[in-house]
Amino acid sequence: MTIDPKKAGRLEKAVGYVFKDKALLEKALTHSSHAYEAQPGSPEDNEQLEFLGDSVIGLIAAEFFMTAFPGRNEGELSKLKAAATSTMALAQLARAIKLDKAILLGRGEERCGGRKKPSILAGAIEALAGALYLDGGFDAARSFVSGLLASRLKPIRSESQTINNSKSALQEICQKAGLAVPVYRLVSEKGPAHDRTFIIEVRLGGKVLARSKGASKKSAEQAAAERVLKAFFGRKIKRISPEAFIIEAGDLVLP
Repeated sequence: MTIDPKKAGRLEKAVGYVFKDKALLEKALTHSSHAYEAQPGSPEDNEQLEFLGDSVIGLIAAEFFMTAFPGRNEGELSKLKAAATSTMALAQLARAIKLDKAILLGRGEERCGGRKKPSILAGAIEALAGALYLDGGFDAARSFVSGLLASRLKPIRSESQTINNSKSALQEICQKAGLAVPVYRLVSEKGPAHDRTFIIEVRLGGKVLARSKGASKKSAEQAAAERVLKAFFGRKIKRISPEAFIIEAGDLVLP
């Protein structure tokens, strides 16, 4: 077994499940960069489990939110599911159970900061969900995924709260107010290729409303839009994922 047994044990404790097939757990944690270094002739990485886990998480999330919010329509449920299963959201969940500490990476990927990359973390938690499904069945996977999703529900207190991401919400309220569409401009980017930082500003009618940074252009744009919304609505906005928030529907209008 390549993975440190202590790390495997800590991860199983965080997941709330002990694997019968430890090799399946190890495969779920094996990034392709490690697999090709360890077994260049016949690499065993987590990509197939990631493929399976993507569907497992999607199904469980759909069932979870439909059961938790029976009064919400399909559009609202879709937004909740998208917010909870995006790459950034899954990466955040992976860090919460310290999955980033257990992933097996190749030396090059390790040097390039692979343990911090959202795509690798999201892929690992999908692979873990896939491995849970194969080892313990749907109930084991559901228990794990539902437990993680439940933490996202705490800010949601009423059926009248609407869910959105910052960019979409800012565009919607500007359109409702008869204003121009917000424009995002890349101000600068810096850092090595594996650890870039992008600075984005959002403009409305030529006026700079906010500026923010992120590990990708998309995340920096969302952060800039969020700054504008917080300036308008303050504490009325409650974040439920790295890319989404909730607010009472009647409050989402410009003051």
